[in-house]
Amino acid sequence: MNRITRRLAVIASGAALLASSFAAHAEGRIRIAEQFGIVYLLLNVAQEQKLIEKHGKAAGVDIDVEFVKLSGGAAVNDALLSGNIEVAGAGVGPLLTIWDRTRGRQNVKGVASLGNFPYYLVSNNPAVKTIADFTDKDRIAVPAVGVSVQSRVLQLASSKLWGDKEFARLDKISVAVPHPDAAAAIIKGGTEITGHFGNPPFQEQELAGNPQARIVLKSYDVLGGPSSATVLYATEKFRSENPKTYKAFTDALNEAAQFIGANPEKAADIYLKVSGAKTDRALLLKIIKNPEVQFTTAPQNTYALAEFMHRVGAIKNKPASARDYFFDDAHSAQAN
Repeated sequence: MNRITRRLAVIASGAALLASSFAAHAEGRIRIAEQFGIVYLLLNVAQEQKLIEKHGKAAGVDIDVEFVKLSGGAAVNDALLSGNIEVAGAGVGPLLTIWDRTRGRQNVKGVASLGNFPYYLVSNNPAVKTIADFTDKDRIAVPAVGVSVQSRVLQLASSKLWGDKEFARLDKISVAVPHPDAAAAIIKGGTEITGHFGNPPFQEQELAGNPQARIVLKSYDVLGGPSSATVLYATEKFRSENPKTYKAFTDALNEAAQFIGANPEKAADIYLKVSGAKTDRALLLKIIKNPEVQFTTAPQNTYALAEFMHRVGAIKNKPASARDYFFDDAHSAQAN
């Protein structure tokens, strides 16, 4: 019995060491998916200034940080669920979709907002003044048809105009195109793409680059005010098993937000450096200083879209509030 007891003790000790080694290995690695546009400026600043690594060291963890460029909420969600990334960057629409589908399993929830930005649906078709003017000959570019936040806002606008039964009316003329390619099509003209529901700075480039381009729809008008259209989210497992890495990440985001507010000129330079974009610097500064743009990690005005998506059956579970689909962190305590 004594030998058996000792052997069990050794096995238990070995298991504990193995578990601790896995835990130690888990802490200190984070792969973050981002897409295109200045809406990801918080991540650009965190990357260029190595803020995640800085806060990790302060907590006693060396963090290996990797940024992955993807396009569209569907691709981002696939990467998260397949374990190829730890943090997803996408619109509120994709967050709500994956939150709904993973409840009781991976339990994906929002980590933070990337700020409040007005998104514009821009058209270069002179005949299009409102969304009611689009015809079957038009094509509206969005990051992911029926899934991206742009597509969901367009659905919400359609439901207000034609009723809930027609919420997906414009999905049939929508096409999935990365923002840079869609912007080039709107500026150049002469393609099947006559509309683009984008984000900064692509929408501003379109308006400046094509005299026929005009704003057909603004996300703030549809949602009833400033809103956090683009967010970051992760699995419950990552958050619970990597508390130091997770906190270093959120602390880095908050520091990046403060930096942008205090240093808009430097922030513009960082965006150009990290993204490699050829965007006009004066245009970037205009966006960063736009009173309608707020760089903050606190989620704001996301629930209207959640309520709509449940109402039309896009998600099965109705959240009681935004705090249902955001983790209970200090910066998201007042999420709405």
